Amino acid sequence: MKILFIEWNSFGNNDMKQAFEAEGHTLITFPFSNKEGRHDDPTEQKLAEALHRETPDFVFSFNYFPLISNVCKKEDIKYVSWVYDSPYVMLYSYTTINPCNIIYVFDKELCMEFQRSGINTVHYLPMAANVERLDQILPSGYTSASFPYLYDISFVGSLYTEKHNFFERMTTLSNYTKGYLDALMSAQMKIQGYNFIQESLSPIMEDLYKALPMDPNPDGVESKEYLYAQYVINRKITGLERNTVLQAITSRHKMDLFTHDKTFTMPNLTNHGPVDNIVQMPLVFKQSRINLNISLRSILSGIPQRAFDIMGSGGFLLSNYQADFLDDFVPGEDFDYYESIDDLLTKTDYYLLHEKERVAIAQNGHDKVLASHTYRHRVREICDALSRTS
Repeated sequence: MKILFIEWNSFGNNDMKQAFEAEGHTLITFPFSNKEGRHDDPTEQKLAEALHRETPDFVFSFNYFPLISNVCKKEDIKYVSWVYDSPYVMLYSYTTINPCNIIYVFDKELCMEFQRSGINTVHYLPMAANVERLDQILPSGYTSASFPYLYDISFVGSLYTEKHNFFERMTTLSNYTKGYLDALMSAQMKIQGYNFIQESLSPIMEDLYKALPMDPNPDGVESKEYLYAQYVINRKITGLERNTVLQAITSRHKMDLFTHDKTFTMPNLTNHGPVDNIVQMPLVFKQSRINLNISLRSILSGIPQRAFDIMGSGGFLLSNYQADFLDDFVPGEDFDYYESIDDLLTKTDYYLLHEKERVAIAQNGHDKVLASHTYRHRVREICDALSRTS
């Protein structure tokens, strides 16, 4: 097939392009700024011209853009998008129902929400890893006889303490709203596998809006409750949760953190600052005895990209509970998950002491990703689905 690949500064660009080409498809790239995702006349005109000139079989992008969908609808060409961000408000654009769309999301529960609403353009597709590339990234000092571990327990990710933290901007909240939010967030932190924040905000919406005005987009059906739940409160909960996990682990083990907030400090913790996704991050995963995944709370059931990268790199994964894991991976065989802080501490203690078991689980996870969850597998699934509908 001939594919017009929308190229912007997205995660996975090169891996996906390589996968399309390895599967025998022809790619034409179209430079794009994701800042003009909804409407931009010059970009729409250039895209339409590219479609007339190249006549591709379909258009592909990471994440979904209403602008691209509207052009594809007008030109009667399929638009395939694969959304890896969560939350992602543009999914709630009116354009989602355009018949040209085939929108993939990595979160099965989110997909079911759309399908329960009668929207049949949204489908489930888990994320993936380029295992072939990851296998070629080897730490210095590596030999087939020994592996140079540098870290016992590691976490790579945001702590949501950076300046974009919307929650901290709400400085005028009433004491009632503050207490309501504190109780709501505390209750949510005790629950894995179900998020009730959005459905619980109605009693305090007016106060939230006064403190931090946020309005739905004119072309969208998202509610104010959605915006505050997913972009403000669930991010705050995630930050609190990650801090709690770090505190618990460092109370009995050394820990290594890789995050953008270089100022964050805690006893028994080494903050290495950020790492790049291409080389440095896989090396961290490979050289850590235990790699933590602490999912963003707006991800309802999906497996985050971080988890695929950990397993695809051959690292041992210990994650919070996410229901979609159980569709493809076996706990205690390919990875493991924790259900509470006590369970997390029990399992970190156990796996640090049981090296052979931990290494075997990491190898199983790596092999399962290689066998069924690479970008080439996803390309085949996308193209097979297109062939069935054409």
